[in-house]
Amino acid sequence: MDLIECGDARMAIDPNQGARIASLRVAGLELLVPPTASTFHWGCYPMAPWTGRVRNGRFTFGGKSYQLPITMPPHAIHGTTYNRSWQRQNGAPVFETDLGPDWPFAGRVVQAFHLAEDHLHLRMEIHSDDQCFPAAAGWHPWFNRRLSRGLPAKLHFQAASMYARDADQCITRDLVTPTPGPWDDCFTDVQQPVEIEWPSALRLRMKANVNNWVVYDELAHAFCVEPQTEPPESLNTGTRVVEPGTPLCLEAELHWQVL
Repeated sequence: MDLIECGDARMAIDPNQGARIASLRVAGLELLVPPTASTFHWGCYPMAPWTGRVRNGRFTFGGKSYQLPITMPPHAIHGTTYNRSWQRQNGAPVFETDLGPDWPFAGRVVQAFHLAEDHLHLRMEIHSDDQCFPAAAGWHPWFNRRLSRGLPAKLHFQAASMYARDADQCITRDLVTPTPGPWDDCFTDVQQPVEIEWPSALRLRMKANVNNWVVYDELAHAFCVEPQTEPPESLNTGTRVVEPGTPLCLEAELHWQVL
């Protein structure tokens, strides 16, 4: 585990589990769900080279069809890097891994972390080694519904549109008016920063250089607010293409204020 501290902020990165943020403490308050038996349900992990579900694990690119491992039956989900081992670069809080054998194109992902007293800056890059391929990137934080003090979290979230889901719970590119929560949905034209408030404890503001955010808040103990370069299912509905020498870049910032 790699530990980083600045003032009252402390962060732990687990390079053996996707270089995910395993812990983020501010003034003694743990914001993230600790490790669980399921690799999908704790910390804050990177999603690359796709986000969310891929229907039946299949997609087509360049006239050729590809099959991905079914990691959340009947679909593939959240990319190939969330549980891979990453390597730290030259002592800095920068980590790198290749996309692995489950992805049919050669490439790598880099994550950089900068922790300050009142914020955390994140950067992710998806690189192609030798050919173009479709890609999307995102982070999947699991926030605790309650901290060790204060009241349960309140999510202040506004979006102009929400992507419709089909009978397979896969995102389509049809936009609808956002419905009342709870949600397991992707939104666009989101008002930033997104604010999470744990009354009498801490206020967190999130922003990113993207227009797509997934919110999952159906559980009693935790919830997720996920910035993504593309909505889920984008390998089949249209996504960006990474070219050699031109990586896909995602950046996000989390600013906090102790109450």
